[in-house]
Amino acid sequence: MEKGEKIWIDGKLINWADAKVHIMTHALNYGTGVFEGIRVYQTPKGPAVFRLKEHTKRLFDGCKTMGIDPVFGGKRYTVEEVMDVIKETIKANKKVDYVKPCVFLSGEAVGLNPVGLPASLSITCIYMGSYLGEDSKSGAKLITSSWHRPDNLCGPAGAKVNGTYVTSCLAKQEAVRQGANEAVMLNSIGHVAECTGENIFIYRNGKIFTPLTSECILEGITRDSVIQVARDLGYEVIETEITRMQLVTADEVWMTGTAAEVAPVTMIDGRVIGDGKVGKVAAKIQHKFHDIAEGKDQKYDGWLYYVK
Repeated sequence: MEKGEKIWIDGKLINWADAKVHIMTHALNYGTGVFEGIRVYQTPKGPAVFRLKEHTKRLFDGCKTMGIDPVFGGKRYTVEEVMDVIKETIKANKKVDYVKPCVFLSGEAVGLNPVGLPASLSITCIYMGSYLGEDSKSGAKLITSSWHRPDNLCGPAGAKVNGTYVTSCLAKQEAVRQGANEAVMLNSIGHVAECTGENIFIYRNGKIFTPLTSECILEGITRDSVIQVARDLGYEVIETEITRMQLVTADEVWMTGTAAEVAPVTMIDGRVIGDGKVGKVAAKIQHKFHDIAEGKDQKYDGWLYYVK
């Protein structure tokens, strides 16, 4: 990644190098925070944030789930005010394609009781480029991780809770060590859940399938976008349980996520998916998604929030 120049924290824009927290910050010690990842695209009308309102609303939903009031630096923020601050931070940085807002318990404390601790909001801008690397453009290689996706009895699986992503980090390490781009995680009953930072889709017997949100997956915004786009293109999309056998015998597989965008998969656990090339359906949806995100399809212009 390429670092930005300014980070917004609790009402102030500060230099990147000056963004620090205390070593005893509760979130650092116990993972008590929620975050978002949001893409910024260059369009004919200038930089645009993809589905900013939905991302910000999910951040607030995560705060509610974690019992964190949106009070930062002594001020209570609304969804709309945080959206404005995100755009302000983008404008304060030169080269941005990815924004990470993070709400975290910034109080200094030892112990598992977070009640009454103050929270902070940071907004960081970077230039990420291709999240999965240039070699994945011809199709990503996946393994099935030995680490399971945490279920709804372990924590709020549908929210982006900082501490929950320890499992994703372990699974990602496992994939990289085995020469893969990503890892797919199963849930506690052995159904396909999601990858370390992406939702997953399969194309099988002329239909598109993706795991239900009740399968302990993140309620992905790119996932939701791709479901709508695929249906608009005339495909039948079914949200259901997916087995490991259905995954590896699919005609096509692809991942979706803010960082990864739409990423076709050509191999899982050493098994070739389809004919081993990027599938026609995945390629069509990928192309349509980029046209939308880059402001080339006015039908979906409501998904773009322009930075003026």
